Amino acid sequence: MTSVAFAKYEGLGNDFLVLDAEAWPAAAVTPDLARRLCDRHRGVGGDGLLWVDRTALAQGHVRLVILNADGSRPEMCGNGVRCVAAWLLDRGELAVGAALVVGSDAGPRPVRVRAVREGVSEVEVAMGCAAVAGEASRVIVGGGHVAVRAVDMGNPHGVVFAPTDDPMAMVRAVTALAEFPRGVNVELVTSEEGGFRVRVHERGVGWTQACGTGACAVAAAAVAEGRWRAGEPATVRLDGGALVITVAAGSWEVTMTGPARRAFAGTVG
Repeated sequence: MTSVAFAKYEGLGNDFLVLDAEAWPAAAVTPDLARRLCDRHRGVGGDGLLWVDRTALAQGHVRLVILNADGSRPEMCGNGVRCVAAWLLDRGELAVGAALVVGSDAGPRPVRVRAVREGVSEVEVAMGCAAVAGEASRVIVGGGHVAVRAVDMGNPHGVVFAPTDDPMAMVRAVTALAEFPRGVNVELVTSEEGGFRVRVHERGVGWTQACGTGACAVAAAAVAEGRWRAGEPATVRLDGGALVITVAAGSWEVTMTGPARRAFAGTVG
């Protein structure tokens, strides 16, 4: 395959190569392709690939398949969904305020672009229901017992509301828990005025600038533990910037709002 187009998009520094299914047949979008293109030294560089099938766009639907930089296939990516909406807007195929449903391995995610300012799209995503474990698990890190709240946002998360001097030791301990047989995204959280400060170690990526589903998981875990109130927007500040997350009272439906923008476009051979 020669001179095939792609676009590079990012949401809070979480960056992706967007591949149009018309140019990239599904059979060509392989784990090896993801590893090669996402290599930051020998490829284009990115946290993952977003393969978008626009066949049903006229009916307000697109299909999204995500591949991480290591070639693994996560079920969902909140920042990636926002990037898809921004990509369609930039192509003139989606209007501000128009309804769009992005289908994924985790199910459909309704999306709308709320506004565009200086090339940055503000995108709202209905992220579905958070499934929060009723009780926290425990891990031993640095000789102490630390609580880990499991949250499923269509993909697995382990949320930790505890300080640590050794983040990687915490990540290894959480990843080793039996409830995460396919790996886990780990969120290390501290509370701050108006919300939370979070670092994310993402399954298949490593430490990442931002994780949309991770921010949702943090807000849901915080509501479950009485650290935040349902129905009240929380600002979740990640290394790459902030997302606003609301967990609906009673239903556990989660809404995420945040930016996405095009970094550049190009071709690869």
